[in-house]
Amino acid sequence: MRDLGLFFRDALRSIVFGSALYYAWVGLLLLLIIAGGWFYVQQLNHGLVVTNMTNQVSWGFYISNFTFLVGVAAAAVMLVVPAYIFHRDDIKDVVLIGDTMAIVAVVMAVLFVVVDLGRPDRFWHLIPGIGRLNFPESMLVWDVIVLNGYLVLNAGISFYIIYCHYLGCQPSLKRYFPFVILAIFWAISIHTVTAFLFSANTGRFYWHNALLAPRFIASAFCSGPALMLLGLKIIRAVTRYPIRQTVIDHLGLVMTIALQVTLFFTAAELFTDFYNEGEHASSARYLYFGLNGHSALTPWIWTALLLLVIAMIIGMIHPWRRNPMLLNVAAVLTTIGIWIEKGMGFVIPGFVPTPIGEIYEYAPSLTEIMVSLGIWAIGLLLFTLLAKAAIPIECGVLRKPGVRSEPICKT
Repeated sequence: MRDLGLFFRDALRSIVFGSALYYAWVGLLLLLIIAGGWFYVQQLNHGLVVTNMTNQVSWGFYISNFTFLVGVAAAAVMLVVPAYIFHRDDIKDVVLIGDTMAIVAVVMAVLFVVVDLGRPDRFWHLIPGIGRLNFPESMLVWDVIVLNGYLVLNAGISFYIIYCHYLGCQPSLKRYFPFVILAIFWAISIHTVTAFLFSANTGRFYWHNALLAPRFIASAFCSGPALMLLGLKIIRAVTRYPIRQTVIDHLGLVMTIALQVTLFFTAAELFTDFYNEGEHASSARYLYFGLNGHSALTPWIWTALLLLVIAMIIGMIHPWRRNPMLLNVAAVLTTIGIWIEKGMGFVIPGFVPTPIGEIYEYAPSLTEIMVSLGIWAIGLLLFTLLAKAAIPIECGVLRKPGVRSEPICKT
C-alpha cells in the first residue's frame, strides 16, 4: 500500500508541475469545460427542448459523436495486435498511448450518452437489484456492458504495466497477456454491438443493413489510426518520448487500407440503394441528392466523401504518404471525413424521412455544440493528464524513490 501511495503521489506531482505552454493548454480546456458545463446546466433545467432534437429526429449531435468515438476506442487494437501478437518492439513502446486514447474515447462516448438522456438521474433503473438491466433482450444494455468492460480492461492493463515500471520491474506477460487477448476481441465487439444497436431498428431502412457492422469496423480503422498518428506526432514534438518513425508509417498504411475498404463499402451500399431504387432508398436519396426540396445534409456527405477520397489518394501514393506534411493532411482529412460520415451522414438520415414519409430536417443547436465541445475538452484534458503522468514513468525518468533506472528518453 505504501508503494501505491508513492505512485499516486509522484504521478500527481508530475501532473501538477509543467511548462507555461502546458498550463496554457490546460487552462484553455478548463474554460471550454466550464462553458460546456454551463450550457448543460441549462439543458438540465429546461430539458431537451433547448436542443434541436424532436420526436421525429430523436438522436442528433450527441449520438453522432458517440458513434464516432466508439470507433476511435476500438481502433486501439491496431497497435495492440502488432505489439503483442507479432512482437513489434517499436509499436510496443507506444501501445500504452494507444490504450490511453481508447480509455479517453470510451469515457467521452459514455458522457455523450449521459447528456443525450433527458433525465440522467434515472440511470439507476439499469442497475441490477435496484432496477432492471434488461439483459440480454436489450441491445442498448449490450452496448453498456461492452463499453464499460472495454474501459475496465484497458485501464487495468495500462495501470498494471505503468505501476510495474514505476517500481523498476518488468510486468509479467503471463499475468496480463490473457487480458490483452480478451481486449483485442472486445475492441471489435464494442463497435459491432454499436452497429447492431442501429441495424436492429427494422423500421429505419437506412440502418437496417447487414453490411453495417463491417462498415463500422472499417471506418473505425480509418479515424482511430488517423487520430493516433496525429497524437503520437504531437507527443513526439512536445516531449522526449521516443516514438519511432516505423510506428507512424504503420498507422499511415493501416489508415490508407481502411479508407479503401470504407469507400468500397460505401459504393456497394449506393449501388444497392439506387440501381433499383425503391422506398427503402428514400433516406439515401435525401442524404445524397435531396428529397422533395429538402437537402440540408447533402453538402455534408459530399464534403465528407471528397475529404476521404483525397486522403486515400495521398495514402496510396507511397512518396506522398512518406511525406510528413502530406501524411498530416491525410490524417486530418480522414478524421473530419469519418466524423461527418458517422454523424450527419449516418445517424441523422436514419430518421429522415420518418416511417410515414414526413421530413424533419435537423441541425445541432448552440447548446448541443457547446456541450459537445465541453465533452471533447474533458477528453483532451484527461488524455493530457494521463500522458503527463505516464510518459516520465515510461521514459524511466520517474521511479519509486531508491530505484535506479537508465532513462530511455532522448536528451
